[in-house]
Amino acid sequence: MPISFEHVSYIYSKGTPYEYTALKDVCLDIEEGKITAIIGQTGSGKSTLVQHLNALLLPEEGTVHILDRAITASEKPKQLKSLRGDVGLVFQFPEYQLFEETVLKDVAFGPKNFGASEEEAKKRAIHALELVGLSDKYCERSPLELSGGQKRRVAIAGILAMDPKVLVLDEPTAGLDPKGTEAMMTLFHDLNRKHGKTVLIVTHDMEQVFRYCDNVVVMEDGKVRTHTNVESFFRDPAACRDMNILPPALIRMKEMLKENGFDIPEDVLSTAALADCIARQVKNHG
Repeated sequence: MPISFEHVSYIYSKGTPYEYTALKDVCLDIEEGKITAIIGQTGSGKSTLVQHLNALLLPEEGTVHILDRAITASEKPKQLKSLRGDVGLVFQFPEYQLFEETVLKDVAFGPKNFGASEEEAKKRAIHALELVGLSDKYCERSPLELSGGQKRRVAIAGILAMDPKVLVLDEPTAGLDPKGTEAMMTLFHDLNRKHGKTVLIVTHDMEQVFRYCDNVVVMEDGKVRTHTNVESFFRDPAACRDMNILPPALIRMKEMLKENGFDIPEDVLSTAALADCIARQVKNHG
């Protein structure tokens, strides 16, 4: 079941003085079962693109294929509620959307809204909380009493409780400290690798893209500039800089070492492997 955009365009405030074309004839295929990063400068169309995946926005032109559904410009989407159950969209700062008096009620709200019984919704909520690393001791606490990172996990659990096939995350680690960021990205990686979720992540953080993602889409001025796998994308740091993208620290270090005479193979993609490579060459020239 494909996830694809066929000649999709989208215009904000059409017919007004504030009219703005955010997507321009976008054609794109997203690989299922993988983690895909959506990157680009502010205003490039990243968030507009992903909001088409559960019909929060409808294309002005073209067609979006998501799972077994087609969303077109000329036809109102059918089975919209089930689509939004299959495609979970997590906005920036999702913790601002917490509203129930307890964590359990907040996470169970989605399943109940989709027709689950009280008992089933509770069961799914507890399982979702376990997935995000929160034990049942949090169930009766108020969401407002939690730390920022815990609130973020509760909000994501609310999406996971509906068991979506596709998880779309818009800047999911914004505002988190390094420890919280790593924990959150590890969670998304596990959801993909262990639970088979297709994951799309809108991000500005190239370290996250390099460490956790399989593929990368670069948006520029409402169009897809580049779509490739992460390893190929970071193989050419000069091309990244041409797109105003700062390569990850490891890639910059490899580039510097090559400029200073070291032979660094392309398949050296971890700090440990790079350290071993440097040590061998220093030893041979010692």
